[in-house]
Amino acid sequence: MTFAGRFSDSLVVDQLDKLSVSFLVDDLEIRRGGVAANMCFGLGRLGLRPVLVGAAGEDFADYRSWLERHGVDCESVHISDAKHTARFVCTTDSTMAQFASFYPGAMSEARLIELAPIAARVGDPAYVLIGADDPDAMQRHTAECRQRGYRFIADCSQQLAFGDGELIRDLIDGAAILFSNEYESHVIEKKTGWSAAEVLDRVGFQVTTLGKDGVRVQDRDGLRIEVAAAKDVPAVEPTGVGDAFRAGFLGALSWGTGLERAAQVGCVLAAYVVETVGTQEYSFTPEAFVARVRDSYGAEAGDEITPHLLG
Repeated sequence: MTFAGRFSDSLVVDQLDKLSVSFLVDDLEIRRGGVAANMCFGLGRLGLRPVLVGAAGEDFADYRSWLERHGVDCESVHISDAKHTARFVCTTDSTMAQFASFYPGAMSEARLIELAPIAARVGDPAYVLIGADDPDAMQRHTAECRQRGYRFIADCSQQLAFGDGELIRDLIDGAAILFSNEYESHVIEKKTGWSAAEVLDRVGFQVTTLGKDGVRVQDRDGLRIEVAAAKDVPAVEPTGVGDAFRAGFLGALSWGTGLERAAQVGCVLAAYVVETVGTQEYSFTPEAFVARVRDSYGAEAGDEITPHLLG
């Protein structure tokens, strides 16, 4: 939903303990979403074949068809016979501030999923991205990755607000990659009790998205790469932008690019999302994507990704 005014105009700071507000929204858009599905959709748009792992309800059938048409392997999605698929309800105001609610539904059954049978079906994973999910599922999948030697990516995102320090430390320690935005990086430090340097000591490298300012990649050995956001991006709606960045970043890594190029591809894919309403409503041709990378980051960047998108 979209609210034409500003939420802040209706908030009285010294009365927040009595908060009761209502906003007249201009429209209602029902869109597909979910962090894992959004990332898989983006990877599919780049010509890859990601494997979606999670729990959904019996109402997932239409969504499954959509994802499969866009290159996503949905064979390992657990279907609940008792609960609806999780839902995120969000209202965005004219400043891009958001109020949101989340219904977990079938997501609570993700803890029943074992990764080994999935790997037996599709082969050992390049990475297992463990995104915001049922906390018990996140812990189970993290522990299984450690046990079986799968490289895992920690992307706690929305669960950082609810998780305690012990949970967050467990989900991050030993990750090949840690994804967060800048605010979340501070939440991680505060809740874990680790300094920024101590966080870096526990992961392969950390990728921090910076909104309109792009992204920063760093590691314990002093690597620090900063990539600006893609050029000429008219911001329309921010939901799902981080998921698209992750898809682009990981897609480029799977092509064998370096970290800077991966961040650039991620920023361009994210630009397509922020320009549209909905997390999976964007489209592009391979030629247009390459041209946009070239325009934002130079001819060398465009030339490097061309073989992966144009064959």
